[in-house]
Amino acid sequence: MTPPSQIDVADNYRQVMANIGQAASDAGRVADDITLVAVSKTFDSEAIRPVLEAGYRAFGENRVQEAQGKWPQLRKDYQQIELHLIGPLQSNKAAEAVALFDVIESIDREKIARAIAAEMQKQQRQTKLFVQVNTGEETQKAGISPESASEFVNWCRHEAGLAIEGLMCIPPFEENPGPHFALLAKLAKQCKVSKLSMGMSGDYETAIAFGATHVRVGSAIFGLR
Repeated sequence: MTPPSQIDVADNYRQVMANIGQAASDAGRVADDITLVAVSKTFDSEAIRPVLEAGYRAFGENRVQEAQGKWPQLRKDYQQIELHLIGPLQSNKAAEAVALFDVIESIDREKIARAIAAEMQKQQRQTKLFVQVNTGEETQKAGISPESASEFVNWCRHEAGLAIEGLMCIPPFEENPGPHFALLAKLAKQCKVSKLSMGMSGDYETAIAFGATHVRVGSAIFGLR
């Protein structure tokens, strides 16, 4: 498929922002309370620049190595970028992740939490952190089980010394996402966190209705991968 032009990407971004505003209004919410994370994974710097030129600064990447290849230069060219790691993290990449990302959304086990905590202390860097919950309990997918979420968040806070801000989920592709969003919102209250990263290109408006504070939208902005 031919990649979208720079004009198309900028227009797509503006349309997504308009949709977020409408979905927030429909839910009786304020659009400013919802952060769009523009998912730029697999797209090169030139595909990302139109959104940066339009003034947007929050982006999501799945892989540390891929992000290292494009974001250091983009950070030099554009100020105040907030970069989210939304993919699974291996403990041997913790140092690079803490150095590069402003938000890590995929904490899901003690080994990763300990590695992140050690690197944040070593680098004297405060990265915002979310715990990923596997709401569908899919064996092939990362994330803590729903029944273990509250205990794990407490462990992260009291044993690893991490300030967990929110929860993240990726519902099963073939299922209605609504119940998964409702479950994550319920777990967030139990865990006493205020941030909910849920919803992607096909369901972010539904996620907003269920209380999402962060929506991760890629193909609706940048086109199909």
